[in-house]
Amino acid sequence: MADTTIINIRAREILDSRGNPTVRTQVLLQAGAIGKASVPSGASKGKFEALELRDEDPSRYLGKGVLKAVANVNSIIAPEIVHLNALSQTEIDEKLKKLDGTPLKKNLGANALLSVSMAVAQAASQALKVPLYAYLGKRTDYRLPVPLINILNGGSHADNNVDFQEFMIVPAGSSSFSEAIRMGAEVFHHLKKILQKKGYGTAVGDEGGFAPDLKSNEEALELILESIQESGYNAGKDIYLALDVAASEFYEDKKYVFKKSGGLKKTTDQMIELYARLLEQYPIISIEDGLSEDDWEGWKAMTDKLAQKTQLVGDDIFVTNLERLKKGITQGIGNSILIKLNQIGTLSETIETVNYAHQEGYSTVISHRSGETEDTFISDLSVALNSGQIKTGSVCRSERVAKYNRLLEIEEELKDKGSYAGTQVFA
Repeated sequence: MADTTIINIRAREILDSRGNPTVRTQVLLQAGAIGKASVPSGASKGKFEALELRDEDPSRYLGKGVLKAVANVNSIIAPEIVHLNALSQTEIDEKLKKLDGTPLKKNLGANALLSVSMAVAQAASQALKVPLYAYLGKRTDYRLPVPLINILNGGSHADNNVDFQEFMIVPAGSSSFSEAIRMGAEVFHHLKKILQKKGYGTAVGDEGGFAPDLKSNEEALELILESIQESGYNAGKDIYLALDVAASEFYEDKKYVFKKSGGLKKTTDQMIELYARLLEQYPIISIEDGLSEDDWEGWKAMTDKLAQKTQLVGDDIFVTNLERLKKGITQGIGNSILIKLNQIGTLSETIETVNYAHQEGYSTVISHRSGETEDTFISDLSVALNSGQIKTGSVCRSERVAKYNRLLEIEEELKDKGSYAGTQVFA
């Protein structure tokens, strides 16, 4: 068996898809195997997320440099991790957590810790000569995730007048992952033609979805329905709709203020009524962050009213944090959790949260961030954990498409050992 002892760890500052610095770490094992991992960065962040450490030096990258995080890997973490066995992921992640010493990784930075945690797993899978999903999952049967494909952007992801952050298509009625991606790409291209025909701009936002100035959130849904029809598919059978409202972004003084589209203010009850009406009008299979991270009572009311009709995904309210998820489950909040590695800071904690969610009957959606790199770790992770759903943006921009392309490779490798999750994961 290959020697999986860690002999070198090196971090460096690289750029993400928005041209901002992020951390990439390389782990070298005695047998010669190398693991590399790059950490993403979010624009719309929950305030309970683990800390993304930035330099705050205005003379470099407008204060967004990550040399402190890089130095923490190279000078503090590496000496403690070198000589450990890369196969001991849990032990290494526990060591990382202790080195930082805070729940939200405020000393060394979640970006520093996560880059090492992910790179160790990559190196281990390389040493064993098995795909990352097989190393992490060790299953006999795997499930390819349903993609939630972001094709219209608003909110913090686009400079337009649309308040809801993401409008997604969900090809859950497909027979395979590769068919789902083909369907998604066809709808994306038909949407571009429709936007051009109506005189709208077709520039894309951070996650590759179009970002036109529209008259309303409802118009976005109507345009997508038209695109699905033009592509020859049935909305609500072949392809469904999903929303990421990112309501925490416009929650002020216990009101939801639609700043980008006229300043209209809505109460929690009015927001819930809005979603109830949208669910009656449109085949919406999932609503993420419909209410704010601080609106726990509202989340409970929304869950009581809507949970039997659609998937209610908690992102900002749960932030991939097991303790917050447990609190939410106890209080009957939501029925699904968004999973972002950099919200918690280590691979082991992420896996623990996913497994607990599944145990309690919550669905899980493995997710990218708006600031991404070409790293495809989350593609393998979604398959390894049989999550059943993945969010990695539009079928546009290579840092998004890289994740889909990796899943196409995995589907081909698995053959009859892999099945497409389909509509059953939303039950």
